[in-house]
Amino acid sequence: MSNEQINDPLNFMRNLWGNMGFSLPGMVAPTFDIDELDKRIKDMKAVEGWLRMNLSMLQMTIQGLEMQRTTVSTVQAMGQMATDAARKFGETAGDEAAPAAADAGQSLSEAALWPWQMMQQMREHLQESAEAAARAVSQDNVPAPEKPKPRRSTAKK
Repeated sequence: MSNEQINDPLNFMRNLWGNMGFSLPGMVAPTFDIDELDKRIKDMKAVEGWLRMNLSMLQMTIQGLEMQRTTVSTVQAMGQMATDAARKFGETAGDEAAPAAADAGQSLSEAALWPWQMMQQMREHLQESAEAAARAVSQDNVPAPEKPKPRRSTAKK
């Protein structure tokens, strides 16, 4: 061994790790070949793009799960509020608890149909408005007596 190899700790570590069957991580000899550097840059940019895509997909998944959690907790809270309201309604009724509970259950089941009923009311209102507009247009289309057309003078100037 020459004096340079003995005094070079990096070379000593390379030899030590190399004898174990794998190379020292991060100890890649730098290259001065432009094509090799361009290839490495291109590879690293491809990895960067892949990592960014995975990061954005992970962020979207997290947002979706957060929205799902919020929705589930809101539905649970609404169910709890409905249950509490039904209990209070049943307690205040006293002897009429059985019919009141049945009415409360029916009113809660009807509450699920509120959006449907609102849409039906809006559709009926729009249909009535359209019919009224059609009647107004048909009444406006009654032909009015025509005015005589002005005559053009035939005299030449």
